[in-house]
Amino acid sequence: MKAFAALYRELDASTSNLAKQAALQRYLREAPAADAAWAVYFLAGGKPRQLVPVKLLRLLAQEAAGLPEWLFDESYEAVGDLAETIALLLPPPTDAHDLGLAQWVEQHLLPLRGAPADELPERLRAQWRQLAPDERLVYFKLITGAFRVGVSKLQVTQALAAVGAVDAKRVAQRLMGYTHIGARPDAAAYGLLIAPETEGEQNTVTSGQPYPFFLAHPFNVGVEQFDALLGPPGDWLVEWKWDGIRAQLVKRAGQVWLWSRGEELVTERFPELATMGEALPDGAVLDGEIVVWRDDRVQPFAELQKRIGRKTLGPKLLRELPVVLLVYDLVEWQGRDLRVMPQADRRVLLDDLVTQLQHPQLIASPMLTGADWADLARQREAARSLGVEGMMLKRRDARYGVGRTKDVGVWWKWKIDPLSVDAVLIYAQRGHGRRASLYSDYTFAVWDGPADQPDRKLVPFAKAYSGLTDAEMARVDAVIRKTTIESFGPVRSVRPTLVFELGFEGIARSPRHKSGIAVRFPRMLRWREDKSVEEADTLSTLEALLPS
Repeated sequence: MKAFAALYRELDASTSNLAKQAALQRYLREAPAADAAWAVYFLAGGKPRQLVPVKLLRLLAQEAAGLPEWLFDESYEAVGDLAETIALLLPPPTDAHDLGLAQWVEQHLLPLRGAPADELPERLRAQWRQLAPDERLVYFKLITGAFRVGVSKLQVTQALAAVGAVDAKRVAQRLMGYTHIGARPDAAAYGLLIAPETEGEQNTVTSGQPYPFFLAHPFNVGVEQFDALLGPPGDWLVEWKWDGIRAQLVKRAGQVWLWSRGEELVTERFPELATMGEALPDGAVLDGEIVVWRDDRVQPFAELQKRIGRKTLGPKLLRELPVVLLVYDLVEWQGRDLRVMPQADRRVLLDDLVTQLQHPQLIASPMLTGADWADLARQREAARSLGVEGMMLKRRDARYGVGRTKDVGVWWKWKIDPLSVDAVLIYAQRGHGRRASLYSDYTFAVWDGPADQPDRKLVPFAKAYSGLTDAEMARVDAVIRKTTIESFGPVRSVRPTLVFELGFEGIARSPRHKSGIAVRFPRMLRWREDKSVEEADTLSTLEALLPS
């Protein structure tokens, strides 16, 4: 645990990618395999299920520090991170330990989940009495699920590849599923990550493991520049960019696995796709988008969310919200890895497969054609009415890469401009990491009626934290501190003075929100210093953007 806490401190203190990479490799080479297994799990984004109620942690920490609730809340607000607040406020340790990360996780942390409620307080006190302050910080971040240290999964992959002298693409493939919420990594699992490649690894016939997803880069230049930057449209495969869940369907050894891009095994959530997968021959891996498909067209993402949030899938729900896999790539066929094959050749094989299978839950993503880029741009204008986000451009000769790379080919996402409204900032909360001292996470509202309506009110509808420069955020932070009306723990209610143009990818009705509307991927497009609060948009403006 001490070594992992030291690694966390070193990574958190550095902004140099080279320094972080050196620290990762040094730790992985020196740590016992069991400790390295859990370190990779956490650093690559793994989070175990909630171990302890946050409310209980706050109460015990407050009691241990001997603080009244208001002072603990003030401390939390000043620090901006619950784990760091508790680590700073607890009295010094009275015991010691010599346990590694794996022992702490397996013998102390994981058993907290499901432990009798009357035993939890003493267990927690006994544990943190053994930990030094820097170890406590890591310990509480793991418990609260707030473990973030500015290291990407790609950096972890590169470190493992260097330590094991293995190709980074092979390590990325082995990492798929490693951070699943129910995973219990151990020394053997870590050993497999860095083991030399075996002859049969590329043609595994029994594993349900997917391939690392190939990701697209944004392409937002004017259409008049396309010919110079991309060449003629004939060099590209053009498709709609679907608004669903990216997934790979794996069929091997008579079994079917459905993986989301977030490395979550979602087979049980989409039983109709699992049934479709059973009709595939063994040794097939398809890449596509899970969408709700009704009336021969894709439905809004909000419809898909209704299924994602359900613990049980009854016949009525399956009937009302049927899903399909809009498939656009064939990554493995007859047990052979096709990623080195050109995009256009993979597409020919895919179309043949879909034609032969003739299954209603498997639809090939339609190909789009145009006389030139201007013609395609005109077709793209219909994207929003079709429920799609724009177009995907895939070079005909592109191989299937790993992550957002350009070393073997390229995919571009040519998205339509976001929907937008002018909204008022009404709540603010401190950020995380380097923004922990700034109010950088905001809640926005619109008016519930026109300007001439008496007693109209601002109704919250979205939260956003991205889109501002560091300089702009510092200015906004200063305004928030001067205009605070009331504090609710880490959240400040502010006097409405700031207007922002808020962009979002999608919009739908939602009975769960006070406004009755939910927006997808909101972000700040610009600070409207030219607009007064009274000129901000209304709920009717949002409602007018709802799909018909």
